[in-house]
Amino acid sequence: MTSETLLHPAEQAPKRERRKEARPGELLDAALDLFVEKGFSATRVEEVAARAGVSKGTLFLYFQSKVDLFKAVVRENIANQFPTWEEEFLTFEGSSAEMLRYALVSWWERIGKTRASGITKLVMSEAQNFPEIASFYQEEVIRPGNAMIRRIVERGIQSGEFREVDLEQAVHIIVAPMIFLMMWKHSMGACAASAKIVDPEQFIHMQVDVLLHGITKSNT
Repeated sequence: MTSETLLHPAEQAPKRERRKEARPGELLDAALDLFVEKGFSATRVEEVAARAGVSKGTLFLYFQSKVDLFKAVVRENIANQFPTWEEEFLTFEGSSAEMLRYALVSWWERIGKTRASGITKLVMSEAQNFPEIASFYQEEVIRPGNAMIRRIVERGIQSGEFREVDLEQAVHIIVAPMIFLMMWKHSMGACAASAKIVDPEQFIHMQVDVLLHGITKSNT
């Protein structure tokens, strides 16, 4: 009798068979890695299944298509953060300036510095060829994110902390540098020499300071 015949049947089975009951979370992790590494177009569902250690058929038990898989990745890693922020801001007792700083710093901590930040670059680079995923990202991430920033600015205006501004343009001005940070991270920032040029945490704090105080020297 060989050592192989002494193994439990589950131990003798190939890895893919042993893990055919893999949870959706494992597939989402594998999909996130591949989407960020290769983009939406170049990622094949077979690769996602293989990285998760399951068959393609198992993947399709949970997700009907690559688009559905992408949507689940966005919800799991980005969109699901918004309810937490909503609860935090409802009970936030600091100033609106502190609230704005907290919003941008926590965005970087929870999304920007994670693998999920690569989704921003993916959507911006492939939106024209895949309008369905661009539209989904707009509804699930961009609109709620912009609405969150808008409420902070409105809060500051109503309290007298901030002057009256065009809210729509103000939101874009506040959000744009955050998009830059994520795009930089997954392009130039991936190079060792370039990575040292931009420190995300310092960048965010200076961004808030410039937003609140400008760069013109006060004469008072």
